[in-house]
Amino acid sequence: MSRRRGIMSEQLKNEVAKELGFYDTVQREGWGGIKSRDAGNMVKRAVQMAEENLQDSNRS
Repeated sequence: MSRRRGIMSEQLKNEVAKELGFYDTVQREGWGGIKSRDAGNMVKRAVQMAEENLQDSNRS
């Protein structure tokens, strides 16, 4: 079975992890080392960013 390609780029994931304060864990342990709560907060923030970008593009 092939692995599904991620929706978020590595750059975006790193940016959000830095913003939320657990990027050091990602550097030490990889993405598998973060808490499920952190992963959920990361997705929540990414959705929020996407919604903000969509609103900005609709205003233009």
